[in-house]
Amino acid sequence: LSIEDIPGADAKPIADKIKQARKLFPANKPHVDYNIKKAKLAILADIFQQGFGEEGNDFNNFRRINGYWLEDFCLFKALKEHNQYKPWYEWADVFKNRREPELEDFSRKHEKEILFQAWVQWQIFKQFKKIKEYAQKRGVFLKGDLPILVSRDSADVWSHPEFFNLGFAAGAPPDMYCAKGQRWGMPTYNWQQKAADEYRYLKERLAFAQNFYDFLRIDHVVGLFRIWSIPYGEPNENQGLNGFFDPPDESRWREHGRNILKVILSSTKMLLCAEDLGVIPPVCTDTLREMGIPGNDVQRWVKDWVKRHDFLPPEEYRLLSVAMLSTHDTTNWCAWWEYEAGTVDEALFIRKCSGRIDYAGVKDRLFDAVKCCHGRLRWLETIDSVDKLVMILGKRREEVADLVDLYQNSFGEKEKLWKLMGLKGTVREKADPQILEAALKLTYDSSAIFCIQLMTDLLGLDAEILKGDPYQYRLNTPGTVSDKNWSLVYPVSLEALLKNKALSRKIKKLITDSGRE
Repeated sequence: LSIEDIPGADAKPIADKIKQARKLFPANKPHVDYNIKKAKLAILADIFQQGFGEEGNDFNNFRRINGYWLEDFCLFKALKEHNQYKPWYEWADVFKNRREPELEDFSRKHEKEILFQAWVQWQIFKQFKKIKEYAQKRGVFLKGDLPILVSRDSADVWSHPEFFNLGFAAGAPPDMYCAKGQRWGMPTYNWQQKAADEYRYLKERLAFAQNFYDFLRIDHVVGLFRIWSIPYGEPNENQGLNGFFDPPDESRWREHGRNILKVILSSTKMLLCAEDLGVIPPVCTDTLREMGIPGNDVQRWVKDWVKRHDFLPPEEYRLLSVAMLSTHDTTNWCAWWEYEAGTVDEALFIRKCSGRIDYAGVKDRLFDAVKCCHGRLRWLETIDSVDKLVMILGKRREEVADLVDLYQNSFGEKEKLWKLMGLKGTVREKADPQILEAALKLTYDSSAIFCIQLMTDLLGLDAEILKGDPYQYRLNTPGTVSDKNWSLVYPVSLEALLKNKALSRKIKKLITDSGRE
């Protein structure tokens, strides 16, 4: 929220506070200090006190149109502050369980604080709408996000607990990149209750998002078909190991997901795109294709995993997809190239060895200790055949088929992609703008109908912008709590980027050469 653009922000006392906040929270830090939120809210409260009376009918209309979620949200925020920001399930029973007489009494006594929360949401609404109008005038489409899950400690769950399975936490099963799977902590949905309410909760979310976006990304779309459900009391250190799919009956998955997607398609004009990454059953992929919803094709995973064990050429990408090098939940491409290409997850390998192979005894015979980093194991170049792998493991091939599969789909990844990119000479260990440009070109040249890249990957085309270890520019590590998640600040201002004509020309050339302009 840009405070300077709110009417009344230019009054001297307010302007002075904004200047002071800028000094306390300078923009040139590598990560956001989220204490800035408290400072901005204090300034917003001052503006609200001075300027609210001028808002009139527009504000009242906003509150009326969005009353389904806004009233509960604002009351929740005021109660949260009243309860020293504890989660709602630790509040007194009368508030936790939404007893009407006590809630009405609280609302009367805290009317101004509740109204302030609505006013803040209105200011955000107006600024977002202005951005969309600006983009539309320039022929630019905006793609927004619809996470299918919400925080356990949220106004949504507090106001509609019947829509959620509070005894469980959502996550993802183990895979090549997360040995223990993932535990996200959000409750799973009670879809039967949502259906009984004619999916109004979902429809209201879509209606509000449509104010701001042209495209909508459905986060973790496979969760609409079946969600990895972890008992809430399961120890956190187990992550997603001990979960189960809900619904448990696989024969129900297709109908379950299709019905929800039908509701979404019929309730919005936004073009849907689906984040279909991870362990995806065919019923999900097939349904997306049948319903005309693009999925995600992330280069590092666009492979023939069964026969060739190699990256697919651009013409074999799915037509109905969004091609990209990386996502916000992965390392950026340069970090992947340096630390992950040609590797396996160490925790996963250890778990697969457990009870049948002495990991400590084979580790140094299989992996390059110098090139192992960030929990990834790089294969030794000398392990250049399945026969050598099996000999060192000391088992029959059929006994270690899962480890053979890991090896076949990770060994020599750099060399395979280097060849596909058409680069000459010896494979370089470190990423650089030339290698990155070749990788980007593959996605731009692909069959995918859309091609959308992370800013981190595009900025890597200029060696002077993202200096040092590329791993430091990771946006998020799923299933972890860290002050490094969702706080990255790029070491370049928007003003400087606007003046960087060389970078702009390089990006434009990739787009025009691919025929995507």
